[in-house]
Amino acid sequence: MGHWFDDPTLRALFPLAQSPGIRGLLTIFNTPKFYIGAHVFPEGPVLGPSTIDAFGRCEKRRAFLVTDEFNEPNCKKITRFLEMHGFTTMVWPGVLPEAPLDSIEAGGDAMKEFEPDLIMAVGGGSVIDTAKMSWVLYEKPELKSISEVNPLLILNLRKKAMLAAVPTTSGTGAECTIAAVAHDTAAHRKLPVANDELVPDVAILTPDFTMSMPPNLTAGTGLDVLAHAADAVTAPSSHEFTEPLALKSIEMVFEWLPLAFRKGDDREARLRMVKAASICGIAFGQSAAHLTHAWGHALGSVFNVHHGVAVGLFIPHSLQFNQKVTDKHLAICKALDIPAPSAEEGLSNLVEAVRKLMISMDLPLTIKDLGISEETFEEKLPQLVELSFGDVCALIGPRPVSASQCEKIMRYAYEGKDIDF
Repeated sequence: MGHWFDDPTLRALFPLAQSPGIRGLLTIFNTPKFYIGAHVFPEGPVLGPSTIDAFGRCEKRRAFLVTDEFNEPNCKKITRFLEMHGFTTMVWPGVLPEAPLDSIEAGGDAMKEFEPDLIMAVGGGSVIDTAKMSWVLYEKPELKSISEVNPLLILNLRKKAMLAAVPTTSGTGAECTIAAVAHDTAAHRKLPVANDELVPDVAILTPDFTMSMPPNLTAGTGLDVLAHAADAVTAPSSHEFTEPLALKSIEMVFEWLPLAFRKGDDREARLRMVKAASICGIAFGQSAAHLTHAWGHALGSVFNVHHGVAVGLFIPHSLQFNQKVTDKHLAICKALDIPAPSAEEGLSNLVEAVRKLMISMDLPLTIKDLGISEETFEEKLPQLVELSFGDVCALIGPRPVSASQCEKIMRYAYEGKDIDF
């Protein structure tokens, strides 16, 4: 199956499109409308504004909730709320981890049968990504595959339904981004799908649905926020709107993630991390994630590693690799009060701080720490290199990366060596 970012011409032009000069011609800054707090789905009548106000244009009052088996119980509170306001609801719990293509198509088929005018994603990144892509197939039945969607395609969505997202993890920020990621299981490949029209109309942020996240998922999704934010700060397309948001989310991760990890029932920590993920989603949704995700997508696809853990493992390597061409990491040092007498010393101290955070949550620092033998790693290395170098995220970092460098970085990441080239 071919994908838009496999086209040699588009691959050559895509990095140029991320440059400040081109982005300066026109930058579209999309965000959803936010409803935030513990009272977003009230059980009874409400005086004043309510979340239901966001769905006033839904004349058919037919709501299709996209979720997975884990989050299906969370939908009960939402369906009660919607039905109290005259909606007919359907819960579709068919989302699978990492959003494989067949589940996306199944979601689109279910939407076509139910004919909703409100689609609501209730779950983590895979759920929200699946909802986005299934929604596109529902709105555009003439598309043969979601792989036909590219950043330049005019989709004219929202003729059938609006899209809302209720994140139940604190990591992907998918409720705020123009992107989604599908998994081509046959090719063991992550497929980024990006288009400005994919930003949800409404994002509903509440700590209620994140309280049950186990510590390992809390840590992994929190590390995803940090990877997104570090990429957003150092990306060539970062600008005055995105950088402050990315830096703020980094501050929040370092302050609130350890507490959410240790005390999962702390509502304040949970709400702060939900906010951090969305704040970062706005930032990297505009400036893009780059090398942590190119390498992390490959690692996750080949070895079935949780997305947040996979991309987070490469945060130090991305910072070190890009330091050859940018000193934007110094802004992160400043935000975290990390000493930076020089760019090199600041980088070293920042990498140490990131690794200390990971160690405090029992997260792996190396590919070897994932329990992958050297023999298995060497066997899969060519595939890791092919996938990471071919990933669209490898095209948009501040420093161009070659296939041979991807191989070297994978070897360094296996052992935990610092990037010295």
